[in-house]
Amino acid sequence: MIDDMAISSILHVLLLSLCFRYSSSSSSTLSSGFSLSVEKPEDVLISPNGTFTAGFHVIGENAYVLAIWFTRLPQSSPNSNVVWIASRDQPVNGKRSSLSLLRAGNLILSDAGQKNVWSSNTNSSWPTRLALNDNGNLVLYELHSEETNILWQSFDFPTDTLLPGQQLKNDTQLVAARSDTNVSSGFYKLFFDDSNVLRLLYHRLDVSSVYWPAPWMLSFEAGRSTENSSRLAVLDSLGSFISTDNFKFTTSDYEISTQRRLKIDPDGSLRVYSLQKNNQWYVSWQAIADACHVHGICGVNSMCKYDPSHGRKCSCLPGYRIKNHSDWSYGCEPKFEFSCGQNFLKLPGVEFYGNDYVYKLNISFKNCKNLCLHDCECRLFQYTFGEDMGQFRCYIKRILINGHNSPSFRGTTYLRLPQTNEGSFLEEEESARDDGDVCFVKFEGASQNVSSFVKFLLWFSVAVGVLEVLCISLIWCSLIRPKKSSDSNPQVYNFLSPFRFRKFTYSELKQATKGFKEEIGRGAGGIVYKGVLSDQRVAAIKKLNGDNTGGGKQEEGEFMAEVSIIGRLNHMNLIEMWGYCAEGKQRLLVYEYMEKGSLAENLRSNTLDWTKRYNIALGTARVLAYLHEECLEWILHCDIKPHNILLDSNYEPKVADFGLSKLKNRNDQNTQSFSMIRGTRGYMAPEWVFNLPITSKVDVYSYGIVILEMITGRSPMMMGNQSDEGEEAQHVRLVTWVREKKKNNNKTTSEEVSSWVKQIIDPALISEFEVEKQKIETLANVALRCVKEDKDERPTMSQVVEMLQSQEDDYAAELIMAA
Repeated sequence: MIDDMAISSILHVLLLSLCFRYSSSSSSTLSSGFSLSVEKPEDVLISPNGTFTAGFHVIGENAYVLAIWFTRLPQSSPNSNVVWIASRDQPVNGKRSSLSLLRAGNLILSDAGQKNVWSSNTNSSWPTRLALNDNGNLVLYELHSEETNILWQSFDFPTDTLLPGQQLKNDTQLVAARSDTNVSSGFYKLFFDDSNVLRLLYHRLDVSSVYWPAPWMLSFEAGRSTENSSRLAVLDSLGSFISTDNFKFTTSDYEISTQRRLKIDPDGSLRVYSLQKNNQWYVSWQAIADACHVHGICGVNSMCKYDPSHGRKCSCLPGYRIKNHSDWSYGCEPKFEFSCGQNFLKLPGVEFYGNDYVYKLNISFKNCKNLCLHDCECRLFQYTFGEDMGQFRCYIKRILINGHNSPSFRGTTYLRLPQTNEGSFLEEEESARDDGDVCFVKFEGASQNVSSFVKFLLWFSVAVGVLEVLCISLIWCSLIRPKKSSDSNPQVYNFLSPFRFRKFTYSELKQATKGFKEEIGRGAGGIVYKGVLSDQRVAAIKKLNGDNTGGGKQEEGEFMAEVSIIGRLNHMNLIEMWGYCAEGKQRLLVYEYMEKGSLAENLRSNTLDWTKRYNIALGTARVLAYLHEECLEWILHCDIKPHNILLDSNYEPKVADFGLSKLKNRNDQNTQSFSMIRGTRGYMAPEWVFNLPITSKVDVYSYGIVILEMITGRSPMMMGNQSDEGEEAQHVRLVTWVREKKKNNNKTTSEEVSSWVKQIIDPALISEFEVEKQKIETLANVALRCVKEDKDERPTMSQVVEMLQSQEDDYAAELIMAA
């Protein structure tokens, strides 16, 4: 009987143990003496609110890691929702591996029941428990009678992700994964350096370099402080990040309640991801706009090219081939044997940053080239002119890394290649976009088997071509040679490029404006002066304010790079930029001069009839559609208002000052994420005020306000009067006033529709209403759609063009029928 009772008691205890073990694996805690098995998918810990799960995560065939991930979210890649891994570089077997919490207080990850690959290295004489909290923190703590003591927590050992409330400290760092499918440690890390500054580092066994903040900038130039040695950084739940080195930012969706995470991605960029309502992640902030500024992103012996509309593209240097078609970080290898050859291939616009074996100042091109020729390990040399010091610079490089196409690079790169029999060869360049697909592009080269007759024809053609060029040059110079000035000093001319876009000197523009005397406009960005250029063209010259100029070398380079992009844009309703000036702290923009001034001036003087106003609305819509959808996708105006819509002699509209917010404060990373307010009060979309994501719809809203102002003749923040408000004058929003007029019109007949539209139009033009009624009604309805509070309810600018153009087509058809 006793034996039966004993056996019954033992079975009862075993049953309770199994039940307890099962319950612990499906709850948020694991008690000491129990474990999670890799072979049981149900052996997981789930946070009390269900947001996070901890357990074994599969990363490959029969390969698992102990991880924490967001529960039940769609995955763009197998590891896209993982936020923490215990031992990323040593996965465990899919059989007999386990996570055990020993009674001695140590948490151990075992591989196939044989060896321990990871441990919390803790011990305790008290009972312990492992818990997954709602914030994603996995915590091991002691169960005291009076207090709870934390022995270990995952927040103290981040991998590549910081969750809101999780601190990055002086002894921790974020290390990117090797790739989207390989969770092992990659080449990029976020950490506090010895000077207490938060930095991004590219690190491999053979090379290491900091690439953010910009390595050529001093800490204070990048807005960082080295004084605070506490070294802490944290992202809060509202989307605000703050670091003890004075680096701060807010996400584009700041203060919106959602899940967020700060992650250093395999491509080396630091981003904040926010969860949308459809459970998809989107980037709400990123540290680096140009992916090619990340060091080592394409590996050695390669070039990187970045286009905002197409992303990053890697390509091998001529004479080199890709090492690994699925991973560009391996770079390229030569297809030839290195020798002390004397062939150099010119690579204009290509820069290799860092890793200079020799750096020389004030040196001739010939001597720079000889330095490379006399060093058999020299693979490349760069020759540049530094305007800041007024000296030529020579860079000799043995390691070819961080190569990229840079519009702002003021120099030329010369790649050393082997000597071939005929002095020329046929090379292939291997290139790929971000998706890793490889294509082959042929470089033009001469055949090695060329007959003497063909060579004779070739040289004869070259000789004839040279003579033609000389003749054309002589005729051209005789036609455009400038006349001598009244003084004895010869004038130095910088002739226009084929696109009529050039760099001016400050003295040229000062002379053109007669010392900046005739002011024709001003705004928050700067003052506009009228000037006459040396070729007698009348120009509008805008002198940017000091806050918008920047003075460093990098600011100047980026200013000129972006201005050159603007200079290449071409649209009949976009004001033509003729050039710029960037000297010291001076930043000036040179535009074509608009005879009729701005739309704001013409609205005040009542010089525009309804036909002109409609054409201005249509032309403005067309150029905004071009900027938003037909051009580079990131070009937003951000300040559409009558002052920035200029009119030529035929009253054709030309939009000015577009995109200049991107030329300001380039060191401020918030500028890139549009977390700072842009625009003018009264014309700004609600997204700016409520820190919502900024899209092209902000321009649509501003455009709608401009149309309402053209129809009513009233400013966006107009003054009410007794007839409108029934009380003393007060500020009233134009949008609200127009909506009220339409709301009070309850009937639906066309006459009544005309009635409410007639009540809002500019009184000075009421006599034209009956003739232009259809156009005015169309404008009014389009404007009200554009100023919807919800950006998703607003049309795109191409849709606006279609609506206005259809009205124009109907009007033209009526005229034809009447004729």
